[in-house]
Amino acid sequence: MAQPQAAPRLYTVDEYMALELTSELRHEFFAGEVYAMSGGTSAHNTITLNCASSLRTALRGSGCRVYMESVQLAVAQGHYYTYPDVMVTCHPDDIAAERTMRHPVLIIEVLSPSTADHDRSWKFNQYKQLASLQHYILVSQHVCLVEWFRREPSGVWSFTALADMTDVLEMPELGVTLRVQDIYDEVAVPMLSAEPPTNM
Repeated sequence: MAQPQAAPRLYTVDEYMALELTSELRHEFFAGEVYAMSGGTSAHNTITLNCASSLRTALRGSGCRVYMESVQLAVAQGHYYTYPDVMVTCHPDDIAAERTMRHPVLIIEVLSPSTADHDRSWKFNQYKQLASLQHYILVSQHVCLVEWFRREPSGVWSFTALADMTDVLEMPELGVTLRVQDIYDEVAVPMLSAEPPTNM
């Protein structure tokens, strides 16, 4: 007879924050449960760096800041904390913060096979709670595909798929043009086929 599984330990927010200060691993926090975040591939790292570098160059002098995967985001205060691959914030409280951002205007996640569905559905639904968020971008590391979700003035999220190296993401409210070829600089990815691989 199978033994019942022990219930996961639940952490308070203070316990979670103390863990993050001392642990060599980063952890997501959701409703008291803590999940270790796995390391990425070289392609994941290069794409993340490409995105952050392009955004930092475009936003220099604007008052906005670009942060990479080691900076924490409070999605729902006291409920959900995570580490986006790249995020941009223009809020003075975030710029003055030591480690936790709360008002991102743009978030980029580089997809892994194990997290792609999670990032497209559950995590996106959590991010939608952030009133400041205007752009959510998913980047495949296995095929040329950038999925761009944008919050329209009506509050409805629009979707654009960019699958060509000559495509660009125009974000006039930020004064940013992000080119797909810059996102994939030094990363060899095939063009999107008629039968895309699972979990891009």
